[in-house]
Amino acid sequence: MTRTRYAALCVLVVTVVGLGNLAGQISPEIRETSNKLVGSVYTGPSMETLRELSDGFGGRLSGSPAHNRAAEWAREKFRSFGIRNVRLESFTIPNGWLRGMAHGEMLAPLARPLYLASVGWSPSTPDGGVKGEVVVIDEVSGPSIKAKSAQLKGKIVMLDTEKIFADGWTKVIGALIAAQQLFKDAGVVGMMFPDFDKGNVLNAFSPEWGGRLLVLPGAVLGLEDSLLIRRLLEKGPVNVQFELHNTTSGPTQVNNVVAEIGGDQEADEWIILGAHLDSWDFGTGAEDNGAGSASVLEVARAIAALRKAPRRSIRFALWGGEEEGLLGSTAYVQAHINEIGKCVAVLNNDNGPGHPKGWKVEARRDVKEAMQPISDSLLKDIGGGGLSLEVTYDTDHGPFMLQGVPALDLWVDGTHYDEVHHKAGDTYEKVDPVDFKAGSAILAATAWVIAQEPKPIAGHIDHATVTEIVKKLGLEEFLPTVGQWKP
Repeated sequence: MTRTRYAALCVLVVTVVGLGNLAGQISPEIRETSNKLVGSVYTGPSMETLRELSDGFGGRLSGSPAHNRAAEWAREKFRSFGIRNVRLESFTIPNGWLRGMAHGEMLAPLARPLYLASVGWSPSTPDGGVKGEVVVIDEVSGPSIKAKSAQLKGKIVMLDTEKIFADGWTKVIGALIAAQQLFKDAGVVGMMFPDFDKGNVLNAFSPEWGGRLLVLPGAVLGLEDSLLIRRLLEKGPVNVQFELHNTTSGPTQVNNVVAEIGGDQEADEWIILGAHLDSWDFGTGAEDNGAGSASVLEVARAIAALRKAPRRSIRFALWGGEEEGLLGSTAYVQAHINEIGKCVAVLNNDNGPGHPKGWKVEARRDVKEAMQPISDSLLKDIGGGGLSLEVTYDTDHGPFMLQGVPALDLWVDGTHYDEVHHKAGDTYEKVDPVDFKAGSAILAATAWVIAQEPKPIAGHIDHATVTEIVKKLGLEEFLPTVGQWKP
């Protein structure tokens, strides 16, 4: 940390000491304890925790040995804080998957290597790989593919990802998943997914959902290589070959890590603070989402150190399976559906360790109104007083939101997020300690106030209102197909 950044951190720590003098509708006692938590988080060991996680376990694919070890490590971390109620809650994904060797080359009209890697949950190719002429597909609807099926036998499909995803992933994910079987039925031997980043930099991702294997071998291809192929296709056929070797293991158990500090008044009511522990494997998952996991651990440490029970119970969850489709949080909601009515709020941290802005309240104007006093009198002086009505279904608040639970998703500056997101560069040194600690402080203060206020922050919304949110997201057709929502 530079002297300038360290000085900024000291200023922020001094600032929070005076928060109790600010006007607001929060009781002095709640505000005083919130301030204490903020100071504890700023001076706590969260950067060391993040380093242990990201450097110690590396990329943490769901169901992998690295993820399993990280879950056990996190369980012991919670216990070391003096939290007695800590457990691993398991769920099963259809397939475990580990990345292996990938090799690709253009055969004609040029002979040259291709920068590519397996997309997540791709099966291996036969030994020697697959080879064929490239066909570009820019429309993945069923009728469009069936109309071209006669041209696809023995070919390698290269998806025009820029066009297909032009309106966002929510509009096409269902069609893209269905398209893979149609490609196989038409005799396609492999798929290539051009990446978006310059310099042939590759992003880890999967075009599937739910930890299911693709029906065809699939590779993510460097941007410049894909552009070269497109230019050459203007003059004639292009033939390529790629070989992938991955390890798959069939149905695989994955663990969520859940800890709880019981309440002393409305103990049956609870809030839950969550972040996903799993990550992709190109980097070490520091930004996505080691930072969020370390933040949840740090807030748990700080609250446990108070030696003071909250009014409501506070649960802390580190989810598995987020990168494969919010699987861990979905499994948790389904396993706890009989008590979900007592969940007062979910606070999620998975947007990276950028400078915090406040909270996304997921289109809930009632939650925004309830949060306003907290934001105005506590959070704005540590850089997090903003409240956004943006609605998303891209991380683990989503399954709770679908049950009508008030959902808060930490809102941060994402200017530099995509520079390392899902890339080999997602490593520890990219995390700015001041911004990271500021986000953790906002999480701690918000959690304490919501847990302590005599009245719940807001009520649960009904199914009809949730339906409108789902339609706004464009997921009303897709989510039922993966069992995450019923119309």
